[in-house]
Amino acid sequence: MSIEEARAPRSYAVRRATAEEWQNLRDLRFEALRDPVAHLAFLDRIEDALERPDSFWRDRARTSAEGTSVATFVAADGDGDLAGTVTVLVNQPGEPDYVGETSSEIRAALVGVFVRAEHRGIGVIQQLLAMTEGWLQEIGVHRVRLHVHEENLRAKHAYARYGYVDSGARVEIAGEPHLEMVRELRGR
Repeated sequence: MSIEEARAPRSYAVRRATAEEWQNLRDLRFEALRDPVAHLAFLDRIEDALERPDSFWRDRARTSAEGTSVATFVAADGDGDLAGTVTVLVNQPGEPDYVGETSSEIRAALVGVFVRAEHRGIGVIQQLLAMTEGWLQEIGVHRVRLHVHEENLRAKHAYARYGYVDSGARVEIAGEPHLEMVRELRGR
């Protein structure tokens, strides 16, 4: 197979993750935490994740498969294997978010974004973000944000290609500098 064929757009089923696929979600998280830039992209460490019991992963999958405070979306390839994931945290007005900030309106933040290396550069992240943003609009969110480590150039470029812009806000997360990127969802 040529490089061009390997990078040609493929068909993915993009959907909300189910509680029953907790093992696949766990394994994808393990892979994400082994990524060369995991120390810049995630607040979790592979050593800690490996020690968590199955009940943790089951609860995490169940929580993100139902309700409107957290949701995980996945892209599955033609064989049904997970190619990538996005989790979104939703906070109601006045409720502190994961960095301790509050807002007078419903607020959403993308976290845990990961696409397997063999699926990068072919639109998987765009499909995941589009599905996530569509769901957010359905529940009344008008603006989505994320925080990205200042040195995580791969992620910054991917988000910028999809229309996320640097808001100018900076926040320290786990002692490291992160910039806020936002995307307006109104009128989309």
